[in-house]
Amino acid sequence: MTRTAKTGLEALLTPEESVLVLIDHQPFQFANLNSHEATMVANNAVGLAKLAKVFDVPTVLTTVIEERGGHLIKGIQNVFPDQKPINRTSINTWEDRRVVDVVEKTGRKKLILAGLWTEICVAMPAIQALSGGYDVFVVTDASGGVTAEAHDMAVRRMVQAGVVPITWMAVSGEWQRDWAREERTAELSEILFEHGGGSGIALTWELQLLATPTA
Repeated sequence: MTRTAKTGLEALLTPEESVLVLIDHQPFQFANLNSHEATMVANNAVGLAKLAKVFDVPTVLTTVIEERGGHLIKGIQNVFPDQKPINRTSINTWEDRRVVDVVEKTGRKKLILAGLWTEICVAMPAIQALSGGYDVFVVTDASGGVTAEAHDMAVRRMVQAGVVPITWMAVSGEWQRDWAREERTAELSEILFEHGGGSGIALTWELQLLATPTA
């Protein structure tokens, strides 16, 4: 199936074309997350969820056997308090028809995935969804694996198949695209203040300097 170009302006993300699936950010998976510092992945995943809400990007929450692996982390669930995650038994999210149906109903073809673990629960649906004509983007710093090697090999495998790796703040930049689009800049800034690490600190400082009288 034909997917959009991998170069040129049309290759960049827009809110209007995007759909986000957040996969298995649960206590069991975090307990054996060793490719990244766990609080960093949680921070980035929550930041990504907040971005999706601000930019009106349809977002699917899904868990696997949550009665044993634990509920979705509170930070993400609080962003979408009225949405019950789709609780699967399948390791591969794309083999659960309920998830695919929700994504298909959006009519959007730029599919953004993030989850735990990269080498299993992210790689499987990412690779399968490519065959459905989706442009698949994996947010690598809102995902993680059981080892650094497992995460890295999964990213390499997905790239080889045609998946685009991206970071959560890169997603924010592509969705915002132009600071002259002021309708969401205040909300985006708040997300960066809270979740953007050094970039959020620098932005706070910049705003302080801009508000400081010169005389």
